[in-house]
Amino acid sequence: MDHTESRDGTDEPTDDTRTTPAPESAPTPGPASGPTPASGYVPEPESVSEPESAPASGPAPASGPTPEPESASDPAPQPAPGPQPQPAPESGKKRRRPWVRRVRRAVLVLALVLIVPLVGVETALRVNYMGDPADGTYTRDRDAMWLGHAWVDGRKKDADVTALAGRLEDTGVRDLYVHTGPLEHDGTLPRSVYPRARWFIDAVHRELPGVRVQAFLGDVLANGGPEGLELSDAATRAEVVRSAGQVLDTGYEGVHLDLEPLHSGDGHYLDLLDDLRELTKGRDAQLSVAAHQIDPLPHLHSVAGLVADHPKWWSQEFFGQVARRVDQIAVMSYDTARLFESTYGGYVAQQTSLALEVTPPTTHLLMGLPFYYESNPSHWGHAETVGAAVRGARLGLSRTDPDRELFGLAPYIDFAATETNWREFKDGWVR
Repeated sequence: MDHTESRDGTDEPTDDTRTTPAPESAPTPGPASGPTPASGYVPEPESVSEPESAPASGPAPASGPTPEPESASDPAPQPAPGPQPQPAPESGKKRRRPWVRRVRRAVLVLALVLIVPLVGVETALRVNYMGDPADGTYTRDRDAMWLGHAWVDGRKKDADVTALAGRLEDTGVRDLYVHTGPLEHDGTLPRSVYPRARWFIDAVHRELPGVRVQAFLGDVLANGGPEGLELSDAATRAEVVRSAGQVLDTGYEGVHLDLEPLHSGDGHYLDLLDDLRELTKGRDAQLSVAAHQIDPLPHLHSVAGLVADHPKWWSQEFFGQVARRVDQIAVMSYDTARLFESTYGGYVAQQTSLALEVTPPTTHLLMGLPFYYESNPSHWGHAETVGAAVRGARLGLSRTDPDRELFGLAPYIDFAATETNWREFKDGWVR
């Protein structure tokens, strides 16, 4: 999840200077017999020796009188065989043919390895998006929403809270995750980064009775680069717990943790959640987390970990271990690299089912919605629509646990939301 407050990525360089590339030099014509081999050397064909006295079509006539023909039983004399012409060496094109065949074969194999599974996955997701959601799979009035940092740093005013209340009226949003961090890499949280938090909490309680405000705390983990928060350090984890207590003292009604990139199976993260749960239970507060997506194929997180420091997925087992330690778990079900709206919706349906299977009924499960527009290799805006995500979540809920009460949707994020996002959310989910 991107914690910055600008996701459109539309800024372009203002430098109008353009460099015109120099024209490429004309290629030197090769021999007419075929392309030049890689070595750049084409051997000339050896000369063919001519026979010294090869007869043209039969024996040469004698200069004297014509001899009497021999009897029919005697065979006619045959010309002496002369040297046969030697075949010219193969041209450069023929010499390369085995190499070309090997390259073509390798390209074909690579295409089969990459394209066939991709087509199979996309087809399966498209099929997963088919059908109709079950009746009653609409909001349970247990939805949530991520909010930006401007609500607590002094940029927002009373009128903004009133407008937000108008947006959320008659929706199922009952939890607000307002960005209050980020945490320092040592786990501490300067109070100076959220000077208006108390004002915002009071304003929400006044304008939106019954809605909880949770402190959204995040940071980059050290396993994603040279710098970051180090979960393996016990002192750092202790500071995170102290920071959580600090925001609860401010008046927040819960702590929402988002640490990325978090590798599947991280035992230090589970230890941190155990310590935080003890704190929040003692304060009658909520503990919620933002969760990575679940392996759409078995052990995909392991494969991704071999080629990237930011594995996108958790194993389903690890997701369940996290879900059992918190009050709420919100899946970041966006930035999926899906190319089509139908396959994105099918992917959300799959993620919803996988999450429901391992989330205990006592834990509140939320599926994230993309309330922003971007177009890049990880997020195609024309495909990752709110409408497709809502329908996908309803399909997954219908197929796996249609009566689940502790289930909701969570839009990300308020400052990038469009009218279309709000309309698709309300039309598809809020009824």
